[in-house]
Amino acid sequence: MAAGWDWATGEGLLGVDDPSDWDAAYGRGADHLGTAAIGLAFNCPLEEASPRIVRATRLPDVAQRGFAFTAVGTAARLNGALTPELYAVLRAAGPGRRSIAENAVDDTLTFVPFRELPLWLKWWKVVSKVRDKLETWRLECAYVVSDAWKALRGRRP
Repeated sequence: MAAGWDWATGEGLLGVDDPSDWDAAYGRGADHLGTAAIGLAFNCPLEEASPRIVRATRLPDVAQRGFAFTAVGTAARLNGALTPELYAVLRAAGPGRRSIAENAVDDTLTFVPFRELPLWLKWWKVVSKVRDKLETWRLECAYVVSDAWKALRGRRP
């Protein structure tokens, strides 16, 4: 165990910078592996962190899986790219609004250049932009109707 890291409580694990420490903790079934995966995303080259982040996205603890997907988003933010394995994890989780990977997909779409995205993620970016525009128009129409209704009701005695 490295100084300042507590696998039992998760304290200090955002500082994990040695993939072999993560591997050893994974081998003994330690807690807080998703949290430590974020540390790897912060402190290690993408190629070294990627296989551990992928494994962390398959952890049985839902909260730790969520942290693993945070690590995917962090990797996209810091590197402006992801590995093919991380793209595969995002695709398997699904890019929709109710997906555990929603924020990781959003970070990837924000920080990875469009030309470097896989085709399925390019399509998702287009679909999400169209959805957002349609939702904006729907809300604007609803506000107009609501304001008109209030104005009509306000003129009646």
